[in-house]
Amino acid sequence: MSLDPKIQHLRDLKDQAKLGGGPARIDAQPQRGKLTARERLDLLLDKGSFREMDPFVTHRTTDFGLDQQKIMADSVVTGWGTIAGRLVYVFSQDFTVFGGSLGEVHAEKICKLMDLAIKVGAPVVGLNDSGGARIQEGVVSLGGYADIFLRNTLASGVVPQISAIMGPCAGGAVYSPALTDYIFMVKDTAYMFVTGPDVVKSVTHEEVTFEELGGASVHSATSGVCHFVAPGEADCLYMIRKLLSFLPQNNMEDPPFVKTSDDPLRMEAALDTLIPDNPNKPYDIKDAIRLIVDNGEFFEVHEHYAMNIVVGFARLGGHSVGIVANQPAVLAGVLDIDASEKAARFIRFCDCFNVPIVTFEDVPGFLPGLKQEHGGIIRSGAKLLYAYCEATVPKLTVITRKAYGGAYDVMSSKHIRGDLNLAWPTAEIAVMGPDGAVNIIFRKELEKAADPVARKAELVREYREKFANPYVAAARGYIDDVIEPHETRARLINGLEMLENKRDSNPQKKHGNIPL
Repeated sequence: MSLDPKIQHLRDLKDQAKLGGGPARIDAQPQRGKLTARERLDLLLDKGSFREMDPFVTHRTTDFGLDQQKIMADSVVTGWGTIAGRLVYVFSQDFTVFGGSLGEVHAEKICKLMDLAIKVGAPVVGLNDSGGARIQEGVVSLGGYADIFLRNTLASGVVPQISAIMGPCAGGAVYSPALTDYIFMVKDTAYMFVTGPDVVKSVTHEEVTFEELGGASVHSATSGVCHFVAPGEADCLYMIRKLLSFLPQNNMEDPPFVKTSDDPLRMEAALDTLIPDNPNKPYDIKDAIRLIVDNGEFFEVHEHYAMNIVVGFARLGGHSVGIVANQPAVLAGVLDIDASEKAARFIRFCDCFNVPIVTFEDVPGFLPGLKQEHGGIIRSGAKLLYAYCEATVPKLTVITRKAYGGAYDVMSSKHIRGDLNLAWPTAEIAVMGPDGAVNIIFRKELEKAADPVARKAELVREYREKFANPYVAAARGYIDDVIEPHETRARLINGLEMLENKRDSNPQKKHGNIPL
C-alpha cells in the first residue's frame, strides 16, 4: 500500500528540519569536539521522550541574501521531554545553522517555550552554542535577547533554570545564562565573555586567548560565573540530569524524596575523632559531609570557586538538602567577599525551591584586611546574613568547632530563625578566639606580668575552658543540644522529619532590598 502523498510530504519536511545546516556542517561538529544540537538533546533526555516545537519555523529576513538561505527550525531546536520521568523544557542552539546566531524567530521559539514552562511549572534547560546576535537582522536580534532576558527574570524563583555553555557565548548572549540558576561549561570548547579578545586588545592593549579571557577554568575558579565544569559534553549532560534529581519541578512543590538503603540511624564513629586537638589545625569538612549524608554522595556546586566555603546538594534519609559548610582546610574557613556571595546565592536558591538548608559551621570570623574592606566585605557579608534571615525553609545547623564573632550570628544561628541548632563538644562559641580575647581583656595585666608569656598561656587556657565551648550558649538556649559527633546523621534526619510541615513567612512586601 502506497503512502499518502501528504503524509510523505510531512515526513520529508521533518527529515529536512533534522538536517539543520546540512551534512557538511553536521560532520564539522565532531571535528570541533562537539555534538550536534539534536545529539545533545538525545543524551540529556529520557530515550524517545523529546517532542519538538516549531520544526517548520524559518526566518523572515530578506536582506543580505538571507532570503535565499531559509532553513527549517532556524538555528535553535526547542521542545520538551522527560528526565527520570519528569517533564523538562529544553532548547538547544544549532551551530550548523548560521553559527547558532540568534535572530527574531530564534528568540520567539525560546520565548514560547519559556512562557509554557512558567504556566506549567517545569524546569528550563538551555544548551548554548551560538555566535551571538544575527548581525543581518540588526536591532531585531537585540530585541530578541531582551525578550528572553525578561522571561529569565520572570521565571526566576518559579521554575529551575539551567544553562549549559557548549560552545561560544559572547556579548549580550551571556546575560541569559547569567540570569539562570546554574551554569555548566564544557572544558576546552566553551567560553563566555562580554567583549572578545580583539576588542580587549584594541581598548586595553592586552593580548589574551579565548580560553584565558572566558574559558571554563577562568569562570569556574576566578570569576565564579560558572558553577560546574565538565570534561566533555556527555559528562555535562549527565551532570544536569544529576542536579535536577535534587530539585522540585517548581516553587510550589517539594523536592523529590528518594528512598535510600543507607540506615537513617547509622552512627559514624570516625566523626568523633575528626576534629584535631589543636584548634588551629585544619581538617576537611567534606570528610564530615560524606560520612553524614546518604551513601556518601555529595553533589558540590561551585567546587573551584571561593573554596573556603563549601555548598552543594545531598540527601539525608532520602530527603534532598542544600549543604553550606565552612571549610577549615582553606583559609581556615574564614568568610571573605567571594565566599559570602557564593553561599548567599546558594541559600536563596534553596529557599526559592523548598530545599532545606543544613549548615556545618567552623568559622573564625570575617577575613580582615585593606583589600577586603575596600572591596566591600561589609556589603558581601550582609548578603549572606540577608539570605539566611530571609529563608523560610527548614534550617539546621551543626557547629563543629569555631563560631566566633559576627560570623557566629551570620551562619544560620538561632537568632536569625535557625530551627535546629546543634553543636559538637568541640564547639567554641565566643566573641573571638581565646588568644585575641586575652590580649584585649588582660592587656594591662600582661604588661605588668613578670613572665607575660607564661601568664598569657595560663589566661588563654582559663578563657578556653570557661568560654570556648558550647555550654554557655546552650545554657541560654542558643544551642538546642550538644551532641556526640557520631550521632549527627541520625539527629539531622530526625530534625528534617520533625520540620517536614514547617510553615514560616516574611512580612508582606513586593520584595526585599538585598544589599547587592
